[in-house]
Amino acid sequence: MGRVFDFKDAIAYERWLKKPESKAAFELEIRLMQTLLKPMRGESVLDIGCGTGACLHAFLDMGLQVTGLDPSTYMLDIASRNIGNRADLYRGYAEDLPFDDNSFNYVCLFTTLEFVDNPQKTLEEACRVAKDRIFIGVLNRYAIKGVQRRVKGMFTATIFNHAQFFSVWELKQRIRKIVGHTPVSWRTVCQLPSQSGKIAAGLEQSKIIQRCPFGAFAGMVVSLVPKFRTRPLTMRYHAGDSGGAI
Repeated sequence: MGRVFDFKDAIAYERWLKKPESKAAFELEIRLMQTLLKPMRGESVLDIGCGTGACLHAFLDMGLQVTGLDPSTYMLDIASRNIGNRADLYRGYAEDLPFDDNSFNYVCLFTTLEFVDNPQKTLEEACRVAKDRIFIGVLNRYAIKGVQRRVKGMFTATIFNHAQFFSVWELKQRIRKIVGHTPVSWRTVCQLPSQSGKIAAGLEQSKIIQRCPFGAFAGMVVSLVPKFRTRPLTMRYHAGDSGGAI
């Protein structure tokens, strides 16, 4: 089940997202997601761990059919207020999705994997319900910011006390165990401090800079290879007279 955010968590997250530096970082992360995922208008997406609906807004702006899922009723209440009836919202858990196989063109895990009990089962479920591609966005284990968050959590109570951090290499290994050697692409953003100015903001858009594996936010897209199930066909057989011959 993992971390289920309570009322205080939901309000604190909503306030944090409205801060100028948080907005700037989130815009970089959303732009990276769109660049890697390459969604087509009119197709469907499931946002696992949708929280207060920040990513739902972005997906709606991309012209997608949007479904959000979160275990926290408080998060879903805020998401419903922010989104209205433009997205389908469900309460549920990432390790046990209430959807059929191949239900969505795309599945998104945007800083969700950090707060589940079983990341591998979560990834398996994401692969099960997705048809085309999966986007995984995580807080980078090897970023300076990630180290700072973990150190801070040793001395003060923060939401990151409950978080797991991941690296690009670890995500690749986990995905390979589930779907084998399918196409995977990744980038990172938030390489530089948010206060670095316009030049730094421009550098963040560079594909060369984004290939550095130490940005605070790592995004990865998994392109799923179709799997085909075979079933035996029934062959009709009428017993005839063998005439005693073998």
